[in-house]
Order: sequence, then structure tokens, then C-alpha cells
Amino acid sequence: MRRIAGIVLAVLLIGGVVAAVVAGRHGEDKGTATKTVRGVIGSEKADFFADPDVVKALAAKGYTVKTEASGSWAMEGLDLKGYDFAFPSSQAPADVLAAKYHVQEPLPRPFYSPLVVVAHRSAADVLAANGLATLDGKSRGTLKMGAYVDAARHNRTWQQLKGASSHGELTGTLYIASTDPESSNSGALYLAAASYVANGGKVVAGKADVDRTAPLLRRLVSVQGAQQSSSDAVFRDFISGAGNPLVLVYESQVASLLAEQHTVDDLVVLYPDTTVNSDHTVVPLDANGRALGELLSTDPTLRKLAVRHGFRPQGDAAEFVAATADRTAYLNQKLTGVRQAPVPTSAVLHEMARRARG
Repeated sequence: MRRIAGIVLAVLLIGGVVAAVVAGRHGEDKGTATKTVRGVIGSEKADFFADPDVVKALAAKGYTVKTEASGSWAMEGLDLKGYDFAFPSSQAPADVLAAKYHVQEPLPRPFYSPLVVVAHRSAADVLAANGLATLDGKSRGTLKMGAYVDAARHNRTWQQLKGASSHGELTGTLYIASTDPESSNSGALYLAAASYVANGGKVVAGKADVDRTAPLLRRLVSVQGAQQSSSDAVFRDFISGAGNPLVLVYESQVASLLAEQHTVDDLVVLYPDTTVNSDHTVVPLDANGRALGELLSTDPTLRKLAVRHGFRPQGDAAEFVAATADRTAYLNQKLTGVRQAPVPTSAVLHEMARRARG
């Protein structure tokens, strides 16, 4: 009897230990488990979501975010079934997606970035010498969009600009390299800014305006030949020394690079005096996607990390100014002298891109 009792007691003790371990594991899972949220994002945000500190900050709030990159306008043609959110680079493609998937407004807009033109120093100096730009020091300046649009309208070449003959790389038609406006947000917003200038400081709002500005936009795009679909690829090509001496990118890409390297040889950042801000807008496809969008907008840690990656958080310019104080040689922190052009409706912008591509 004693032997049987001992065996029973041992079984009970083992069972109790197992139950305690299982219960402990369940408790641990409950404390550290995260919701997996899937999204399609613009390529310029890939480094942000891959940042280990961003991953850690999101996990602390209960989220594991898995992303795939796409051109912002190309998202419209994707099957987003099974995704929790889309995160294009501006409001126009976001509005199209919101209408397509019947998403309730307002859409979260955690941060934004103005479009800028990166230039090799030789190109910036020649532009300044010919009245197409002004320079504030050796690494920052302003691109005069009116003068640039006029030069594009008349097919001006580098060889026609005084001082260009001293630089063998400055040959051929003067143009700014941009991304494909039919698939990429930055390319489409470039057309928005240029068309605003060409249309006498008025937003392109209908067929007559599109007809009036289409020849110029066609010229801006056709001179480039094949275009990339990703601003990330265009920027990397420029930094590596390949491609055109003038390239349209997001300020966030420049600010992020400078956060890592502090200085970049032969880089001048030109802020167009008429530009367009890229409002990075979350399109929530379910409750988890909306919660993530709100978190990116409001969480102090994630806002600081967004600034680290060069983005300007919505609602507080001081955050960006304070965080980039060591990069003022390149960055126009307060966007002094920069005018924000309104963006045409999605339908008009689509038509402008189609006409520009021919």
C-alpha cells in the first residue's frame, strides 16, 4: 500500500510541475506576444521598418510588422486581400486606395517629406551662375522652378550654360531625373509642382489645364528615357556616382543618409522654390492597420525614430529642427523660401502622368 501511495504521490507531483510550467509559458506568451500586421509600403520607408529600434518599439506596443515595397501608384493595381494596411508616399494614391477599399476617413498621416533635387557640386555651381539656382553655402541652395521650367520649354542644353564647358560630365539636355509618374509617387508629384508653375501658379484642375501643360510635362519625362519605379533606386544610383547630375528625391532620403555619414562629398541639396510635400498616408484595411497608423502618428518613440530616418512628423516642426541641427549645411530645416504647391486630384494627376509618358 505504501508503495502504491508513493507512486500516486509522485505522479501527482510530476503533473503539478508540468501544469505549472505550461501555465508559466502561457503567461509568458500573453505578456510578449505580438500581432503580426502585414502591409505594402513605398520603398523609401523600407529602411524605417527594417530598423531594429523600430522593430523593438513596435513589439513593445504589441506589433510585428511585415512589409513589402511597391511604387505608390502601382499599389492601386495590387490585390491587397490579406493585408492590414497600405502605406503610399502621399495622399493622392492613398485616397484612391481608400475609395477602392471603402476605408473610413480620416486616414492617418504620421509624417511627411518635401521633394528636393540632389546635385553634384559642379552642376549646382553652373545652375547658380546662370540664374537657375541660388546657393546658401557650398552644400545647400534653392532651385528656381520658373527659370528651370523655361529652360526645359526651350530644350536648353548644359553646353549653352556658361561655365559648363569646364565640366566634362555636364553635357546634353538639361533635365532633372525623376521616377516613372505612372507608378511612383515622387515622379507624379514632380509633375504636380512643374505643372503648377507652368500653369501660372494655379493647380491643374481640368482638361483645358491638362492640355495646356501636357507638352511641357511630356518634354520633362521623354528626355529621361527609361525611368526607375523607385525613388530609393534613383537615390542610390546618384550617391554611387551613376546617372544624371540632377535627381529628384525625398528630403527624408538625404536626411537619413546624412544621419549616418554627416557629410557627403560632392552633394548639394537644392530645394525647389515651388515644391510638393509628400504626405506619407496610411490606408487601414482593417482595425489592426488603423491602430498601427495611429501608433506611428502618436507614439513618442516612433516619432523620434521617424525623424532619425529623415521624416518630418506631422504636427510639430520642432522635433525635426532639433534632431537635424547638425545637418543644417545641407537641410533647409524651416523650408525658408519654399512654396508648397497644391496637388491636383487623383484623376487629373493620373491623366497628367499618362500624357507625360506619351
